[in-house]
Amino acid sequence: MDRDAAVARVEEIVATVEDEEMPVPVREVWVFGDIALGLDPIDRLDVYVTKDLLFKDSPEREEEFEKSHGVKGVGKTVSAAWADAHPEYLRANASGHAAPEKCLAAHLLEDGEPVHLEVCNTGFENNVTQRLQGAKARGAYEQILDPRGVCLWVDGQRSEEAFAKLRAGEFVMPTLPGALEMLGLEEAEAEEAADALRAYRAGQEGATVRGDVV
Repeated sequence: MDRDAAVARVEEIVATVEDEEMPVPVREVWVFGDIALGLDPIDRLDVYVTKDLLFKDSPEREEEFEKSHGVKGVGKTVSAAWADAHPEYLRANASGHAAPEKCLAAHLLEDGEPVHLEVCNTGFENNVTQRLQGAKARGAYEQILDPRGVCLWVDGQRSEEAFAKLRAGEFVMPTLPGALEMLGLEEAEAEEAADALRAYRAGQEGATVRGDVV
C-alpha cells in the first residue's frame, strides 16, 4: 500500500469511529509497525483499537436478534442500537455469539484491503507486554504485538500532531529486534522472535482481525 494512501485510510478509520456509532465503545486508535516506521510503500496497515466492555445496553432484545439474525448476545456484547443501524456488519464467533472484534472489523475495514485490526479491552502498551509474556512462555513468537506504535485518537480527541508526524514519517523507531530487546528479550531471542513475527505477517492476506481480552 502506498504510504500516503495508508495514512489517508487511517484518517478514514478514525473519522468513522468519531462520527458513527460503534458496536462497542472505542477508547483509543493506534497504528503500529510499517506505517509508524515511515516506510513507503508498506506491506500491511496495522491498526490497534482499544475498546471498552459493553454494560447495561439492551439485554431484553437478545432473543429478538437471535431469532431474526441467528446471532446471540446482541444487546449484551454488542450494542443493539448499532445492530439496528448496521445489521450488515453483525458478525458472530464460532459459538454463535456476537463478536465485538469481528463486528468492528466488518464496520471499519473492506474485505480485500491489506489491513490488520487488533482489538483489545486494554491499551496498546499494556497489551504489548501481555502478548510478549504469553508468546515467550509458549514459544509462539508469531503472536507478539509489534511494540512500535503511535496513538492517534483517544477518548474522542484526535492528535493532529501525531497525524502530522505520521504523514511526514518523522517518528523515530528502533528495529523490531531492538524494540523487543528494550522489552527484555535477549539479543538472540529478539532476533528469533522478530523473524517469526515477520514470517507470520508475510502470510496474511486481505483484511484480518484479532481480538484479545486482558
